[in-house]
Amino acid sequence: MSCLNARARKLKETLTEKLLFGNEPTPELLAILTVYFVQGILGLARLAISFFLKDELGLSPAQTAALLGVAAIPWTIKPLFGFLSDGLPIAGYRRRPYLILAGGLGTAAWIALATWVHNGWTATLAILVTSLSVAMSDVIVDSLVVERVRHEDLENAGSLQALTWGTSALGGIITAYLSGWLLQQFSPQTLFWIVATFPLLVSAVAGLIAEEPLHAIEISEAQPLGIREQLRHLWEGMRQKSIWLPTLFIFIWQATPTADSALFYFTTNELGFEPEFLGRVRLVTSIAALIGVGIYQRFLRAVPFRVILGWSTVFASTLGMTTLLLVTHANRAIGIDDRWFSLGDSLILTVMGQIAFMPVLVLSARLCPPGVEATFFALMMSIWNLAGLLSHESGALLTQLLGITDTQFDRLWLLVIIANLTTLLPLPFLRWLPAAEPTLPETPAAIEFSEPALQPVASSQ
Repeated sequence: MSCLNARARKLKETLTEKLLFGNEPTPELLAILTVYFVQGILGLARLAISFFLKDELGLSPAQTAALLGVAAIPWTIKPLFGFLSDGLPIAGYRRRPYLILAGGLGTAAWIALATWVHNGWTATLAILVTSLSVAMSDVIVDSLVVERVRHEDLENAGSLQALTWGTSALGGIITAYLSGWLLQQFSPQTLFWIVATFPLLVSAVAGLIAEEPLHAIEISEAQPLGIREQLRHLWEGMRQKSIWLPTLFIFIWQATPTADSALFYFTTNELGFEPEFLGRVRLVTSIAALIGVGIYQRFLRAVPFRVILGWSTVFASTLGMTTLLLVTHANRAIGIDDRWFSLGDSLILTVMGQIAFMPVLVLSARLCPPGVEATFFALMMSIWNLAGLLSHESGALLTQLLGITDTQFDRLWLLVIIANLTTLLPLPFLRWLPAAEPTLPETPAAIEFSEPALQPVASSQ
């Protein structure tokens, strides 16, 4: 019996170390990972939405880009959800009811897309609500992650973020190919019905959150002070140079125009990529995201943020120019098939993007003051998402100005060049990022800044 117990303990230790990156398995961790997994698995409808907007609603590339930008609005007001979660308990609980509400909203919105959405305006509203559902649940689990991260030692720094984002990527992998294959077999509305079941998982695991209910007297007496304290902590945090400078860098870095919507129309209308093949591309990018998480977790956790973000930006911009070969059909002249070229390009660019994204998550989480984790982390991530909204809207404006439509792609090459070159704009401001890994400061001002050190990642390990 003792031998069996020893083997069981050994197996648990191995699984904890290898599968969970050293994080102790608990019901709450299961709930957290389930929410992130659902975020990834909702990608099953991503292609369905794109084809729904393009083919069934007849929207142009610029209109689609603008709509997708507007749909990101809930992610730019995440601090509001943080305030609600931190300062307005429901039935005495700060976390569980909001997860239940988020799941219900998500299911209702996907059902709406499957039934009564028949024009751009109603599509925008329904997609806004699906985004609201995910953003709200994301704030809740982010707050739980941040609370745990504050107690990590430097040896395990970033392990929980790597695990959660890896779980999200795993959900994406499971549904990536299916997203195209199912769309080849069924209508977008059928996929919306299928996806409507997933947010219910978020509601189902809410009870696993380790949370003690507040008494009615505690809620009525403490909330006004709690909200004032949240605002004070937020103001004290954001006025710190060590927070607003990195935040401004991230904003500039993420706000540059994107050509994604125009490229989707080009690959489907000009190159004739079917939903099934685009599902393969999504499978490749989901695997690439996991590879990026693994590379960061294994090799780059100790590398300064400046080095990772600086060099990944340069590499991504340079490699992004290879898309010119596809949009000008030059890849055919050198004997590379459109499909193989698209797969390889997506793989490399996604790995680079995920490597760059991981240190942003780690830095944002480790700067959060205690007591307002949900609100503060949500504020920093909402700034990131506001930049993403501007990226979509500026891309939509450029698409319109360049005369790119669902059939006219003569100037798509110029949009690709502009989109890639503008990603280099934040490089002169690398010194706004911390010079080294923060050591769990009590106050954000404890992070030290010095002159930039842009050097190859390999030489910094």
